[in-house]
Amino acid sequence: MTAAGGTITALAGAVLLRLTLTGTYARYVRAGMGPWLALAGALLVILGAATVVRAWRAGRVVGDGHVHDQGDGGHDHTHVPAVGWLLLAPIAALLLVAPPTLGSFGVGRGTTVDVRAGAPTFDKLTPGPDPVPMTLLEYGQRAFDHRGASLAGVSVQLSGFVSKRSTGGFELARYQIACCAADASAVVVRVAGVEGAAPRRDAWVTVTGTVHPTGGETPRLDALSVVAIPAPEDPYE
Repeated sequence: MTAAGGTITALAGAVLLRLTLTGTYARYVRAGMGPWLALAGALLVILGAATVVRAWRAGRVVGDGHVHDQGDGGHDHTHVPAVGWLLLAPIAALLLVAPPTLGSFGVGRGTTVDVRAGAPTFDKLTPGPDPVPMTLLEYGQRAFDHRGASLAGVSVQLSGFVSKRSTGGFELARYQIACCAADASAVVVRVAGVEGAAPRRDAWVTVTGTVHPTGGETPRLDALSVVAIPAPEDPYE
């Protein structure tokens, strides 16, 4: 491996370490994979640095004229074409600016979780003074199970980002991942009864509301309140 290859390897490891130490890695993979990414990043940095040092030493030996016979007619393989260093640009950019998490653009353009498929029968929740927090997936399954019978008389609390705006409401979405962002699937809930303008797209909100008997393809929630929140460290369900 050449000095360019070693440098690219070390920078790739530095990107992994940066994403892990800042917590940004949770935008792309499950949160529990952080320690393994940190270990992989450290190993890449060490491997890359060792490769650069080895290439530099080999170049000095050849340049000083101490070694001329390299087994293939004396050709010098330590030279790196200038275009090879261009590979450093995207990796260096990742050290400075991390790509954002998945947002509204991907909703409807990729796989969407069908909450109607194989939904179990849920026990009825007990109404109380406080809303019941739950994931969008659980809410969708309950909303389709016997037309929301388990949610009757109960207010729920859902958190996600705005994927689409409409008159009097918007679509609330959140992604589910099995391993990483590449296999992400969106879960969508339609929020209705919103007073005033809907929040902007990609804004994170917590919606408190009650179930609306669902007969269409998307579960619906009748909003009681909509509160803006910061984007969570772990954006996936």
